[in-house]
Amino acid sequence: MSDFFSADAASNSGSSPSTNNEPQTADISAMAGDRTNPDPGKRASGEAPLRLVETAFLASTASLIWLVNYYFPLGPLLRVFFPIPIALVYLRWGNRAAWMAALVSGLLLSVLMGPTRSILYVMPFGIMGVALGGLWRRKASWSLSISVGALIGTVGFFFRFWLLSALVGQDLWVYVTAQVTEMVEWVFVKLGWLNVPSLNTIGAIAAGMILVNNIVYLFVVHLVALLLLDRLGNPIPRPPSWVQVLIDYEE
Repeated sequence: MSDFFSADAASNSGSSPSTNNEPQTADISAMAGDRTNPDPGKRASGEAPLRLVETAFLASTASLIWLVNYYFPLGPLLRVFFPIPIALVYLRWGNRAAWMAALVSGLLLSVLMGPTRSILYVMPFGIMGVALGGLWRRKASWSLSISVGALIGTVGFFFRFWLLSALVGQDLWVYVTAQVTEMVEWVFVKLGWLNVPSLNTIGAIAAGMILVNNIVYLFVVHLVALLLLDRLGNPIPRPPSWVQVLIDYEE
């Protein structure tokens, strides 16, 4: 009988520490887990104000650049910065924030300058900024991003002519074709060609010149973004090797 009580006491004494320490061990592990793995909901809620502030700031920056260039034109100096703030929003916060920045820029310019001039910024430069930001974030090549941006710029040029022609009540494209016709005729005379180009040929040459102008513009925008956004911690895809040699760029 004494052997039975002694065995039972030994079993109780051996099992009691483990049962008493189990809740403490669980609490300690839970506390350690809370320290190493913060709540993602709290982290997301902390990023929301920063996203809102940066989007509003960059949208107002884009609007200010457009406003200053409109009233105090400095040639192509400020034009190369038109799509960059919207593209930077995309690189930092994604697609939705970039579209919100483009929309806020249009609304702000609509209040400051009127709806017509605000539309002329959103199309093409606001949309161009969203497209460039998406392509840069996906590490697209320069040839692809320049081509897409040039197409958007060309469509925006014709949209601008259509809108202004509708507001003025005249077809402004006639003046463009007249200027291009004089230039083409001068070239034909210098080359000794006696035939006169047709109206369709003149239109095709004018559209080609607009496209080439936008390609050059987008190339300069990429160079400015390469030098600027690298210093802001949001680099764009690396340029081709011949561009790096041309501008003597070192990563």
